[in-house]
Amino acid sequence: MTALPWHAPDRVRALLEALQERILILDGAMGTMIQRERLDEGGYRGERFAQGFDAGTPGAPDAPRDLKGNNDLLSLTRPELIRGIHDAYLQAGADLVETNTFNSTAVSQSDYGLQHLARELNREGARLARAACDAAESQAPGKPRFAVGVIGPTSRTASISPDVTDPGFRAVTFDDLVRDYREAADGLVEGGADILMVETVFDTLNAKAALFAIGECFDALGARLPVMVSGTITDASGRTLSGQTAEAFWYSVRHAGPLAIGLNCALGARELRPHVQALAEVADCPVSAHPNAGLPNAFGEYDEAPDEMAPVLGEFAQTGLVNILGGCCGTTPDHIRAIAHAVQGLPPRRVPRIGEAAA
Repeated sequence: MTALPWHAPDRVRALLEALQERILILDGAMGTMIQRERLDEGGYRGERFAQGFDAGTPGAPDAPRDLKGNNDLLSLTRPELIRGIHDAYLQAGADLVETNTFNSTAVSQSDYGLQHLARELNREGARLARAACDAAESQAPGKPRFAVGVIGPTSRTASISPDVTDPGFRAVTFDDLVRDYREAADGLVEGGADILMVETVFDTLNAKAALFAIGECFDALGARLPVMVSGTITDASGRTLSGQTAEAFWYSVRHAGPLAIGLNCALGARELRPHVQALAEVADCPVSAHPNAGLPNAFGEYDEAPDEMAPVLGEFAQTGLVNILGGCCGTTPDHIRAIAHAVQGLPPRRVPRIGEAAA
């Protein structure tokens, strides 16, 4: 990925300068904000799918399955809702907003029978985020905002068998993942994403497929975008689902020259701290963290309030561990506002060759 010119050099320059100057703020949870709307089946279907089929894609198969819960689809059926969430996070102080594309791969959308929409979902998700950033920049020209094209882990794992009676079985192949990730990356680039982020990585082989596909996307484009990678530590063992420590995860993806490496989801900020520190001790690029609002309770909800979470992440900054901070499951614009306030004026983690790993 390192031999190609930047796709948007002016924006990359602004991003690298911002990373050198301050700790950048990533937005919070998209799903948490959508859940607050309490949408029913019709709310997800909108006009396009109201009759039980995809009225926007001639020749597309029917969509008889329930679509409730397919948050990514709202970029097409309720774009004003998604745009409003982006706006709220930007107003709260976010420098980086993530596209509503966590499950916008064909393999994940196949659970809803909507795999044919993968590229469109990514393209429109990026357009919505980029438009929100443009609007925020017009109000505060001295503060650039960046649309982060999210590429999620998919609903399949390439390293682990889902069948306990057949440990050699795999529900997806590396080549399958590359194909689907390539489609997602192409759509995000078309929609105007400034950065691509492979996030919530629980299986490093999936991440490698995503990075390979992104490389193919850049080769076809003849230019590249900055790439972030964010893994997830799944439990108190301090390892990803596929068995890697934070340090091993870094060394497995370092070859891609990411703009930033980080951790998100799964654990709350306190529980995530030692693993972020482990990354900070070995990574030669900026480090990011966007944890959940605490650990989930018995109802699968998150109880950590902004004034509880922000001081913990503030300590990450005070001890020089991070360059980018935000929130994952359970976080809201109130959390992001509190986090931004907690780190205001604090210097970012020192990276001797900032930008060169991604250059």
